[in-house]
Amino acid sequence: MMLAMFIFSAVDAIAKLLTVDYHPLQIVWTRQLGLILCVCVLLSLKGVVLFRTAHLKLQIFRGVIAVGSAILFILSIKFVPLTDAITITFISPFIVTIAGALILKERIGIYRWLAVLFGFIGALIVLRPGFHAFHPALLLAGVAASLFALRQIISRHIGVHDSTVTTILYTALTGFLITTIPLPFIFELPENTHHLMLMGAMAVLAACGEILVIRSLEIALAVAVAPLHYSILIWGSLYGYFIFGHVADFWTWLGAFVIIASGLFTVYREWIRNHQSAALK
Repeated sequence: MMLAMFIFSAVDAIAKLLTVDYHPLQIVWTRQLGLILCVCVLLSLKGVVLFRTAHLKLQIFRGVIAVGSAILFILSIKFVPLTDAITITFISPFIVTIAGALILKERIGIYRWLAVLFGFIGALIVLRPGFHAFHPALLLAGVAASLFALRQIISRHIGVHDSTVTTILYTALTGFLITTIPLPFIFELPENTHHLMLMGAMAVLAACGEILVIRSLEIALAVAVAPLHYSILIWGSLYGYFIFGHVADFWTWLGAFVIIASGLFTVYREWIRNHQSAALK
């Protein structure tokens, strides 16, 4: 999972570089090529049985949401530093908690509600609405995080019957088809070999990242590897500094600390709840 986060932050950095010359939809489509490559590998290993699903409509809807989330995030990093955008996306676990209570009718204790509250306070510290440092594009990252959270809620619902691999297959195919439709109207040929290599690297790295995430979830509990997701902030900060010369300010790091601390506490409470449920069984 740690290696996957390192790779995904590299994918984000490449995407930010490409936003200077190419349409966000084309960048998302290029990244989807990597997911299609991942799907081809999975199909070659496990066969067409992966297409079996008990929730076809929800699988397709999840794919639509995934594309929307990716497009909004890339639009965001076109205008703001990687570190800031990545930090804002960390609010997704808190949105999952809220949606779990409202949609799935999950019981949420006072401690987890407090974690949600502090998580959003951390997001406000990063956003600083009303201050000169605020950029509207950060709100796009927030909406992208919200869509990502909705994906997680759908995954919880369909995960009872469909495997993670099946979900990734439908997400990849749906996303690829949706982004291919408008492609003829916005597609631009790579201007040079350098851009072509960047696009190829982004697609391959995206596939590698997805495979690593799948593998990590196959060999370890989600609550065990989930905290490692926050390591993407470290890599994103390093890429932002060495490639774009961006240095996160004090308020961004403070907000990130509050969000990550709240998120880790949420993961801890989730672990406690699962442990207690297992004990009762």
